[in-house]
Amino acid sequence: MSAGRPPTDAGGLDAAAVRERVARGEVNAVATGTSRPLREIVRANVLTRFNAILGALGALVLAIGAWRDALFLGVVVLNSAIGIAQEWRAKRTLDRLAILEAPRAHVIREGAVEDVAVGEVVLDDLLELRAGDQVPADGVVTRTDGLEVDESLLTGEADPIAKAPGDAVLSGSLVVAGRGRIQATAVGAASHAQRLAAEARRFTRARSELVEGTDRLLRYLTWALAIVGPILLVGQLRTGDGTEAALTATVAGLVGMVPEGLVLLTSLSFLLAALALARQQVLVQELPAVEGLARVDVVCLDKTGTLTEGEIVLADVVPLASTDVATARAALGALAAGPDGNATATALAASLPAPEGWARTSGVPFSSARKWSAAAFVDHGTWVLGAPEMVMPDAPDAPARQEAGARADTGRRVLLLARTAAAHDGDALPDGLEPVALAELAERVRPDAAATLAYFRAQDVALRVMSGDSPRTVGAVAREIGLEGAEAPLDARELPADDGEAADLLERHAVLGRVTPEGKRQLVRALQARGHVVAMTGDGVNDALALKDADIGVAMGSGAPATRAV
Repeated sequence: MSAGRPPTDAGGLDAAAVRERVARGEVNAVATGTSRPLREIVRANVLTRFNAILGALGALVLAIGAWRDALFLGVVVLNSAIGIAQEWRAKRTLDRLAILEAPRAHVIREGAVEDVAVGEVVLDDLLELRAGDQVPADGVVTRTDGLEVDESLLTGEADPIAKAPGDAVLSGSLVVAGRGRIQATAVGAASHAQRLAAEARRFTRARSELVEGTDRLLRYLTWALAIVGPILLVGQLRTGDGTEAALTATVAGLVGMVPEGLVLLTSLSFLLAALALARQQVLVQELPAVEGLARVDVVCLDKTGTLTEGEIVLADVVPLASTDVATARAALGALAAGPDGNATATALAASLPAPEGWARTSGVPFSSARKWSAAAFVDHGTWVLGAPEMVMPDAPDAPARQEAGARADTGRRVLLLARTAAAHDGDALPDGLEPVALAELAERVRPDAAATLAYFRAQDVALRVMSGDSPRTVGAVAREIGLEGAEAPLDARELPADDGEAADLLERHAVLGRVTPEGKRQLVRALQARGHVVAMTGDGVNDALALKDADIGVAMGSGAPATRAV
């Protein structure tokens, strides 16, 4: 058992074992918020240099009882309220999303399957995974029935990964096919997804040149007030109007030196920009971010879930030789309508409805080990669909294999459809298979992706696509949406460790594949070192580190909660 833990009995933990682990804190609950808590929001917007200057002057006026002369404190209240209200609104929206998406886990305890909140999973729990589930904790597979997981939220790799007993499964992965059971080996803050999220949890304010410039002005003004204040007070005391009148006049003179209108106008401008973005369904967590958005000159894009919708679709059916394409499409629809569907079958079924008159008599479900599935139909023979090299393993030079290889080089996933009159025998390929057609599968590109990239080009904003998927696949998606420079995708594993050399490569290559979470962070920093203002978009936990370090982080609303909270 991985991590040196003894295996849990097939019946799962009993109540006493669960209580023991809860007492030791070995639970999957992690005290994380969707953003800063309210007290930190208030502190950040109230304890500012601007508020300190006017607040000190206002306190002095109030201390001598000149209430009407303290109206300038309204600017302090209004300026603070704008920032607090906007960030609190963003926090409440994220909190509601988190509640709506709160997942459940299937655990085996005392021989029965129970549905519990993900935070109630404990170390060594046996978890049952089903298609569509998100893995709640790191674990080791103990039983599998065609279990396949999608780790794109963690690694960016879009292809499902088959799991066998003894294989590790990471929290945050999605089960896309089959079923299985795992034993939890790391829960809560010790899990892989939470370790990545923890690195990105350090709070940093959005950089704003307007805010920095104003703060610098106020810093100099603080010293000036310390010098001018006593001079003004002495001059007022010499007039003989009394101490209270002298103090009031001095404060009035000092308040006039503070650029109240500049600070308030900046906050109002940020607020109006945030409201304009809200009408476009964009949630601004920090008001100064809208200025950074206007200064961005390089946008780094993740592929899976950002440029694409994270699911595959049927792109084309290519008949081979003299095959009737209608027959090929009917066969694909019949195969997709089988009882043991996976992501591929779902993609086929969405485009090809089950044909009439195709009565299934038997079938072989898809297996990651075989990489093919088969079914026999009354009066239509036996049909096989799978990876070309597995369907025709003994004919590497066959025209069908050559055509499939050429099309796979474009970055698409290619499956071979073959038929035979012979019946299949168990899990063995039937004899006499003849290639019929090729089915090309591609990731579904967001319908507005091409138009969005064209807008960026018109604004002279450079684009870089970074993905954990293969460079060939990333390049294919980038070419489909018309990204300039997509013809030469780069394998990020070949990137030099030096940021300067990495930046040189980024000037020449717009598409990078096999990029790790740390690699994305390095690339963002390399661009920043060249003086670029960098925005990073993403949806997975693997994007969180780069989102945190970028000048502007843009998380997809459909992405991981940890990524949105950055």
